[in-house]
Parts: sequence; structure tokens; C-alpha cells
Amino acid sequence: STLTRYQRRVHGIGDEGCKALAKALHHNSTLTSIDISGNNIGAEGCKALAEALHHNSTLTSINIIINNIGDEGCKALAKALHHNSTLTSVDISCNKIGAEGCKALAEAFHHNSTLTSIYINYNNIGAEGYKALAEALHHNSTLTSIDISCNSLDENQMSDDIKNLKAIGRLFY
Repeated sequence: STLTRYQRRVHGIGDEGCKALAKALHHNSTLTSIDISGNNIGAEGCKALAEALHHNSTLTSINIIINNIGDEGCKALAKALHHNSTLTSVDISCNKIGAEGCKALAEAFHHNSTLTSIYINYNNIGAEGYKALAEALHHNSTLTSIDISCNSLDENQMSDDIKNLKAIGRLFY
């Protein structure tokens, strides 16, 4: 039997544990899914994970919710998504991501053709982040589901682009 899923939730592995996992992912050829939510992972741990995603060709799903990757970790992840061709689902909810991290993700969506769903809810992406995502979705046909709920923006602040994307079922807020 081969290990295909790694789940290490709420164990406080932090940046050092995430760096160790990232090192293992460089050489792993069987894992398809990792869930490291609630582990006090910051930008440095996420940067190591992102670097591993440049080399890993088996992961299809990563879940790193309830950590603290912030904009810097998100930017590193976005850079990896720009080149990664296996991930189809990413959950980075509850990670203190702001507009800058979200804009980096949006830029990656212009180039990524495998990601089908991303969850960015419970962050703080604001109007600039929403706008960047709406623009990116006009250029990306594989990303069919984005959850951006609970991101400190009310419906009155949303552009018509964002409302239209919600209406056709590609954007959830």
C-alpha cells in the first residue's frame, strides 16, 4: 500500500515542520493530498512548501487553512501555482491574506490551467483583491469555483464584474 494522503491537523508543526514536509515533497511521487490546517505555519513555511510545489508532480490538493501565511506566503504560493500543473484544489482560508497576496494569486490564474477550485474565504482581500480576481477569471476557464466569502467587502462595494461572476456560479461570497 502506498501513502497518497497526508493529514496533520492542529499539531503546531510551525514553519520548521512545514519546511521538513516540503523537503520530503521534493522527492515524493505518491502523495496526492496534504492537509496541514491549523499548524501555526507562517510565511517562511509556506515559502518552503511553494518551492516544493515547483518540483512535485503528484499533489492535486493542498489544505493549509487556519495558519498565518499572510501576503508573503500567499505570493510564494502564487508563484508556484504559476508553474504547477497538477494541483486542482487549494484551500488557504483563514490565513491573514490581504489585497497584495490576492493580486499575486490573480496573476497566477492568468497562467495556471489545472486549478479548478480555490478557497480564500475569511481573509482580508478587500476591494482590490476582489477586482484582481474578477479580472483574472475572464482569462481563466478552468477555475470554476472560488470561495471568497467573509473578506471584509459588502455587496455595495462590489463591481458589476464580481456580481456577474457570482451570478454564473464561478464566484462565491
